[in-house]
Amino acid sequence: RALVVSLFFKSYLAISRKLCDAGIMSPEAIPKEERSGGDTFHTPALQSAQLFERVYSEQSSHDPIGKPKVHVSALKQATGEAIYTDDIPCMDGELYLALVLSTKAHAKITKLDASEALAMDGVHAFFSAKDITEHENEVGPVFHDEYVFATGEVHCYGQVVGAIVADNQTLAQRAARLVHVEYEELSPVIVTIEQAIKHKSYFPDYPRYVTKGDVEQAFSEADHVYEGSCRMGGQEHFYLETHASVCVPRDSDELELFCSTQHPSEVQKLVAHVVSIPAHRIVCRAKRLGGGFGGKESRGIAVALPVALAAHRLRRPVRCMLDRDEDMLITGTRHPFLFKYKVGFTNEGLITACDIECYNNAGWSMDLSFSVLERAMFHFENCYRIPNVRVGGWVCKTNLPSNTAFRGFGGPQGMFAGEHIIRDVARVVGRDVLDVMQLNFYKTGDYTHYNQQLERFPIERCFDDCLKQSGYHAKCAEIANFNREHRWRKRGMALVPTKFGIAFGVMHLNQAGALVNIYGDGSVLLSHGGVEIGQGLNTKMIQCAARALGIPLELIHISETATDKVPNTSATAASVGSDLNGMAVLDACEKLNKRLEPIKKAMPTATWQEWINKAYFDRVSLSATGFHATPNIGYHPETNPNARTYNYFTNGVGVTAVEIDCLTGDHQVLSTDIVMDIGSSINPAIDIGQIEGAF
Repeated sequence: RALVVSLFFKSYLAISRKLCDAGIMSPEAIPKEERSGGDTFHTPALQSAQLFERVYSEQSSHDPIGKPKVHVSALKQATGEAIYTDDIPCMDGELYLALVLSTKAHAKITKLDASEALAMDGVHAFFSAKDITEHENEVGPVFHDEYVFATGEVHCYGQVVGAIVADNQTLAQRAARLVHVEYEELSPVIVTIEQAIKHKSYFPDYPRYVTKGDVEQAFSEADHVYEGSCRMGGQEHFYLETHASVCVPRDSDELELFCSTQHPSEVQKLVAHVVSIPAHRIVCRAKRLGGGFGGKESRGIAVALPVALAAHRLRRPVRCMLDRDEDMLITGTRHPFLFKYKVGFTNEGLITACDIECYNNAGWSMDLSFSVLERAMFHFENCYRIPNVRVGGWVCKTNLPSNTAFRGFGGPQGMFAGEHIIRDVARVVGRDVLDVMQLNFYKTGDYTHYNQQLERFPIERCFDDCLKQSGYHAKCAEIANFNREHRWRKRGMALVPTKFGIAFGVMHLNQAGALVNIYGDGSVLLSHGGVEIGQGLNTKMIQCAARALGIPLELIHISETATDKVPNTSATAASVGSDLNGMAVLDACEKLNKRLEPIKKAMPTATWQEWINKAYFDRVSLSATGFHATPNIGYHPETNPNARTYNYFTNGVGVTAVEIDCLTGDHQVLSTDIVMDIGSSINPAIDIGQIEGAF
């Protein structure tokens, strides 16, 4: 109703302005500051500039590191020729699988009847919890607290109850709608964090605490103590390619899976568990993904496991790609968070203590929520030094699809709380928020509340560079002036610094492998444990191998990521893909260089192809595996106090100016300036693409 009135008033302003201009109405009829209320937003002509470190090398050198090389799949993706999972041509005898989903948030299944669906021509099978053992049905990325098919109870709307396999997609989906499910509703249905707190609906072993210093004493000595709270909702991943899987049964009980997943080894392991055959008979392959953002780290199993089970039982290829509405219903989102905090600070705005409670909405199963919560707890202070800290964390169990990894993995939610705290402090002491930020910034050598020393901490430089680059103070004056002159349109500007820890929160995941094969003609086939999600990982790995072997990029090719080339891989996640896999690629290349060294010494003027030819005839192995495990990490206050939690930190500062239409809530970003410190970039073009894309 408010919007209708606003739009009516907006049209009144627009028409009145035209009448004023035509001389029909008096120019004084509409006050000057109200006139712009009749405007709507139009996309401005975009202007942008990207600045990065320029790397020089000799003309003869093939070293591509640090240069803005084009993404190896860019042209294929731009023309639509790039092959994704569902673009694999249909195979002979292939069937399509459609999921039967729960229509209740919390209920007991009293009846499950697929007879009407199975009576349809072209429908081959229906699978549910009755078709596998209880042990086989229990799955999950870390804790096996989920089910391939719901057993007895459903815990969220959109939980997989069963799967129909038919000749084609249309038929399978129509048949899935005919599967008759009766429910007896259960209570309570818990959706929000507040409801979870009210019902004490938490996962076991929570809350957990991280403490540093003496919070209570610091509060008693503080000039001001302020209590507040903030919340952050979920967010849909909206990768362009939804979850997809194709499974082909091969000879001797082997299964070959083509899967849109960030974690092929996880899919391989859980398929082996569900169909009860060893992992060495299952190959999971991923050539490229149409985006992931964390949504395909663990949730791909909802599609891959029913597809693999159906292919294994029916001995025919089976395919499934979720429609967008199914994907959004089933797969969970970014974790919503609620923070309640109490902060102590001096009259100048120097923070001395913080006691904060972090609640995340995990959904109905654990998934990776424990790790997301830990990262939020480790990032809540953002770039600000707080000497006395108590952080409590609760993982809330609710009747929502299980929430999962999402770009930043709890870090952005934690930093969101830190930025609220710093603004509250600035408001209470009546100082400019930028001054309060600078007063509280960590310095090189400081320790975080999880006992990690900041060896190099360039936030001040990022901050100063960003202020200068954006013309911050001049823009602030322009904005104040604009807001005085316009009643219905307002402008604002915000600056946000960030500190993000680089490493998996779980120790054993910080490892990677690679396989480098050199063929007789001198061409190189590279395999590594990371998945190309569009982020340019393969391009960077080719650059690493080109530098290590001293050959042109054109001689190196990456075909796909597959569990039969590099086993036991970690998910491509946590911003460590190029760090881990790049080091593994270097390790493999160094082994090959050692073997080729005597030949290069004997033939110093020969070409790469001649060296390889000679090595082959001298019976030198031209294949090597590489491995890397991140050193000195895995901090634990009792068992490993000297290790670090994160390998290092990246820092950035962003300044954005926006304009809002107060009548409609419409908004427009006017300008953005970002300064990121990511060390020396392997490929500035790709890294800038990642920074802009993430923003």
